[in-house]
Amino acid sequence: MRLRPPLWLMILLDFSVLFRQANMTEHSLHSSYREKLIEHLLVGNLLKLSWKNKNFSLEISKPEVDNAGYDLIAEANGIIRHIQLKTTFIGSATTTQKIHISLTKKPSGCVVWVYFNNETLDLGPYCYFGAAPGQPLPSLENLKTAKHTKGNAIGLKSERSNIRILNKGNFIKLKTINELYHQLFGST
Repeated sequence: MRLRPPLWLMILLDFSVLFRQANMTEHSLHSSYREKLIEHLLVGNLLKLSWKNKNFSLEISKPEVDNAGYDLIAEANGIIRHIQLKTTFIGSATTTQKIHISLTKKPSGCVVWVYFNNETLDLGPYCYFGAAPGQPLPSLENLKTAKHTKGNAIGLKSERSNIRILNKGNFIKLKTINELYHQLFGST
């Protein structure tokens, strides 16, 4: 005979699920807003670190057009980084990211995957895919080619020839903004 949990526990569990779904719906409905907010928080934290270290050299730029695979251009210590930014909330089941092959044409392209707390929007940990400061992005040739998420009229999902799938295991995990700054630009 299977025991049923008390009614109060079932109600509490149902409320917890509904609260989580409502919270995630908010994140889904306003994902563009959230992505831009996370980007600004990351840039602010990097600039703050540059200031605290009395370096004052970090410069941030944004491309006018988003067709070359990067979201930010950051320069410090003579290193120019073209950064493709990815974001995921802590606890997400996401294990891959799609990256644009044009990033390999940049002198020091990289991908920064920012995890954030979906309630407080605190940032970290961070994941990094790229090479040492001043070095080009590792080859993407052996990575799987991404497919469109929606099928055509007959349901066929065609390949996206300029997009590759990068597994979480390809990234270096960094706990702090200091570690990320060092990975991007070397010593401050």
